[in-house]
This record gives sequence, structure tokens and C-alpha cells, in this order.
Amino acid sequence: MSEGLTPGVLSTVAQYGAIAGSFEAARTTLIDWGINISLKRIERLTYYFGKIGINLRDSKTTSLELGSLPMSNILKDQRVVIAVDGGRTRIRINIKGRRKVKTNRVGFTGEWIEPKLLTIYVVNEQGEKIRNGEIPITNDGTYKGYQGFLQILEMYLVNLGISQAKQVLLIADGAEWIWIHIPPLLKKLKCPPETYQLLDFFHAASHLQDFADAAFSTNNERQQWFQKARKSLKKGQALDLMRNMGEFIFEANGERLKILVRERNYILKAYPRRLLKYNEVASRKLPLGSGAVESLIRQVVNLPMKGNSKFWLQDNAEIMLHLRCQWIAKSWDNFSDSIFNSFIKPQTA
Repeated sequence: MSEGLTPGVLSTVAQYGAIAGSFEAARTTLIDWGINISLKRIERLTYYFGKIGINLRDSKTTSLELGSLPMSNILKDQRVVIAVDGGRTRIRINIKGRRKVKTNRVGFTGEWIEPKLLTIYVVNEQGEKIRNGEIPITNDGTYKGYQGFLQILEMYLVNLGISQAKQVLLIADGAEWIWIHIPPLLKKLKCPPETYQLLDFFHAASHLQDFADAAFSTNNERQQWFQKARKSLKKGQALDLMRNMGEFIFEANGERLKILVRERNYILKAYPRRLLKYNEVASRKLPLGSGAVESLIRQVVNLPMKGNSKFWLQDNAEIMLHLRCQWIAKSWDNFSDSIFNSFIKPQTA
């Protein structure tokens, strides 16, 4: 028993507190399940449960720093995909000073902060995501900036045994911090020789569409060029494509020139890092898009946490992010077990 509740009830309260659109909605659902507790208690128990999960994660990152983190063989001989992206949430920043007389509250501002999220999953030989209990999907994220995110990512990769994988694919959009920091991390962790890095194809294609919109005056011309450019990119003909884009840039001026250069540079920046090898990655039946992590952001951040009227304390936002990631990964039961196991104290003689 903890907090006067059985483990099953505590886990259920925290689960619905995390996944419902609000604590009020969670209470309605829990009442239907025969669990009649107050709104404030649902909120407190959700954060209490989630904080334990965060503490367990922090203990693993500490073990990693000390060199004592155990390595499993979950990813041995597997084809592993690592997808990374960021979202946006308003974080409440309290203003220092006196409390307001009428409300006895301090003022605050809401700043848009980017939570960084990851998903690690395995695909079969046909490139389909494996969704069984033996090879779990790993989802997580943090508001602690890229350095905190890299610690968490490294912890998961070491714990899962990334060095034993058969193939590894890192896929993401063009965010600079990703391509500066994560490839060296994969090298440090001794990922297999067949490790690929890929700019999300659909992000790249959207920039080609924006380029076409600025380059041509008629819709027919835009679509003809875009379809041809998209095929060239997918076939691995990125250099020829950029030369063609350069011809349009040479003849442009003013605002149109700025747009064309900006969209071309999105592709150009990825070329030296060998992030455009779509033909090679596709031939190995690995995914070309980062839809898995984009879906995660939508379900974890955008729908329940993002909004102009929603303001979060950063610690609470971190907890909710972590809890919802476990639920989306369908690993809630294992997550709960790890928390309840942490309550067990070793017997002393």
C-alpha cells in the first residue's frame, strides 16, 4: 500500500491523470471505474507517481556517469531506428517581487520552451515496426535542453545494448543541434558499421515544394518541377538537384531570391553530412520519414500540453511528458512495476 491505495489503484489514478485532457476529465473516468477520489488528490498522486519515475530515470543517468549502468541484449542483431524531434510548450516563469494584494499570488510570464523527444524502435526485414513485448518501444523526452536530452538518449542506448545492433538509423529534421551532437554520440557508443543518418525525407520534400512555389508562376509548372525534384532526391541525385536549384537562384532577385536560397540551403546543409542517401536507406527497407516521433509529439505535447492558454511549471511539465511517453509506448505496466519495485527495501541482517 502507498498513499492509502493499492498499487493497482495508484497506477490507474496516475495513468488517467496523465492521459486525460484534464484532471477533471480524469476524475470523471475514474468515477466510472468506481474510484471516487477528489480532484486535488488525483493531481497530487499523478505528480507523485510521475516524480518517482523521473527519479528512477535520473538514477540510471547517474549510473551511466559512474560506469555502472547495466547493458542488456534487447537490441542484439536488431534493425534499430532512432528518431528525434522537438515540440513547443508554454512554461510558467514566476516574476520576482511582492504578491498581488487581491489574489496573494505572484505574477508570471509564459515562455515557449522546446521539449526534445526521442523514440527508439525496431523494424523487421520488411521495414515494419515491431510491436511486441519482447522488444519494447522506448519513448521519452525532456525540457532540460539538448545536454540533458543527450544524457537521457545515451542512457537508453547503452541500457538497451545499441552496440550489439545489426543496423542503426538516426532520422530527424534539419535542426542543427541534432546533427552536431548525436552522430558523435553514436560513434562513441560503438554503433555497428551499418549506421545511417538521414534527413527526414518529407521535411526535405516540403522545402522543395516551397522552392517550387517561389520559382514558378503557374501551378502546373510548380507541380511538374516538384514531382521531378522529389524523384531525383529519392534516387540519391541530390547534387544534380542542387545544381538545378542554383540555376533558378542565379536568375532571381529581391524577396524571391531570399526564399529560393533559404529553401535550397535546407537541402545543401544536409549534403556534406551525407544525410540525403535515401536510395541506399530505402534499398535496406529502412524508413525514410520521422513520422513515429512526430506522432509522439502530437500525442504527448501538442494535444494535451500545447496551447496559448496553457501554462506549465517546468517540473510538472517534465513529469507529464515522461508519463505520457510511457503510455504511448504501451509500456505503462512495466513502468508501474519499476516504480513499485523501487518501494521494496532490501532486507538487512
